[in-house]
Amino acid sequence: SYILPGPWAILKVMWQRMDLLAAHGVVTLIEIALGFLVALVVGLSLAVLIHASRIIERSFLPLIISSQTIPVFAIAPLLILWFGYGIGSKVVMTAIIVFFPIVVNTVEGLKAADPDTLALLQILEASPGQVFFKVRLPQSLPFVFSGIKIGVAVSVIGAVIGEWVGAREGLGYLMIHANAQLQVELVFASIFWLSFLGMGLYGLVVVVERLLVPWRRGRSSK
Repeated sequence: SYILPGPWAILKVMWQRMDLLAAHGVVTLIEIALGFLVALVVGLSLAVLIHASRIIERSFLPLIISSQTIPVFAIAPLLILWFGYGIGSKVVMTAIIVFFPIVVNTVEGLKAADPDTLALLQILEASPGQVFFKVRLPQSLPFVFSGIKIGVAVSVIGAVIGEWVGAREGLGYLMIHANAQLQVELVFASIFWLSFLGMGLYGLVVVVERLLVPWRRGRSSK
């Protein structure tokens, strides 16, 4: 049981230590939410700038892509040194992991606007702002949400890595603490809680997508 506890033993610990798991789970959820929000705002803003300027695209896009080749475990200790053991380092770590799929998918979505519609608006002498808000932004939403869904799925990883390297609370910290005391059931219980958090956040994004992009649901059902 010290190597692989049975399902009932894990469920028993999840029930008996519900308060402990919930307290640490809330901390991890806050880290994920803040990191995701930072990545969303910065990612969408940078994607719009990249699409609007070839100079910015050639300057920043290679740097963004190359940044993803750096192992996150390698920069985690640096984030702890810069931002401390508090919530800041976990938020930054989460944002770094979530940032890339949002930027790349949004840029591709803005480039994928229907050329016939763009030509029509050009004939009608529409302003750049009208073209963006009437055509490019709505048509890019499926791409944007694809990036958001990828980002929210991996956001849990960023928060947990930050907690593993240095933290005083959170499910990642609880896993390390329980493992040091050979409480394997509690380790697996923490893993299940992280899975529930990830699936819950992913489901929330799917619901928001169906509300904001109803035409995509109609196409997928055909």
